[in-house]
Amino acid sequence: MPPMRSPFILAMIVSLAGVASAQSTKQVPPPANLKTPPATAAKKTFTIQSVVIKPGTGKVHPKVTDMVTVNYTGWTTDGKTFDTTSGGEPATLGLNEVITGWTEGLQLMVEGETRRFWIPEQLAYRGRREPYGTLVFDIELISIKK
Repeated sequence: MPPMRSPFILAMIVSLAGVASAQSTKQVPPPANLKTPPATAAKKTFTIQSVVIKPGTGKVHPKVTDMVTVNYTGWTTDGKTFDTTSGGEPATLGLNEVITGWTEGLQLMVEGETRRFWIPEQLAYRGRREPYGTLVFDIELISIKK
């Protein structure tokens, strides 16, 4: 089983404590449609938007109480990578431990699927810490653990 990694829990602890942190992150080339979701992007409850990059082979969607193992990269809309598992181990985390946009978005996915999400600031870090504004994530759902 991959080691536990939860950058979002750490980020929220840091932001709630009012402590600034500097982290070096590998830069991953951003996708072309970073600033604006395409017209075909699915919209969930008028909040996050997403497009399927690679369909999955699974049939089950994770629930809020599940643990998931994912590969991901997160960009700001100006193309800066702020977090990624690229070149490292996948992250294993609980859906109730991450930003709201991830909790909503991952429940749309099945194992093996890769999806791009546009997550507005109010469903990300809520203006409490960097990165600010809409965030874009490519997430590959590797596995679900109930």
